[in-house]
Amino acid sequence: QVQLVESGGGLVQPGGSLRLSCAASGSIDSRVAMGWYRQTPGKQRELVATINSVGVTHYADSVKGRFTISRDNAKNTVYLQMNSLNPSDTAVYYCNAKWTVILIRRYDYDYWGQGTQVTVSS
Repeated sequence: QVQLVESGGGLVQPGGSLRLSCAASGSIDSRVAMGWYRQTPGKQRELVATINSVGVTHYADSVKGRFTISRDNAKNTVYLQMNSLNPSDTAVYYCNAKWTVILIRRYDYDYWGQGTQVTVSS
């Protein structure tokens, strides 16, 4: 069974920084793509950043230039460095891991962590 555990959330002042970590355990495919999503009350969960198995990244326009996603494949850990935080970044941040295996038929695997709260406030 795959388990994702987020950490690093908390309260930070506007303009400050936080670094989120997500440690994955269990049987993780070598082609796994990992990402960060966030959700606030009354809104859909939205993509923040993703990184594939060879380090190709994608960012939401709202965080581009401020956030950086990275991964340590040996540790099965993904990070989200968040700089220049503003109150609109306040949300629960979720870690995601997904991959696809095709053997006769297609199998999609999609796992989520429990989330970590990030609050940006004075």
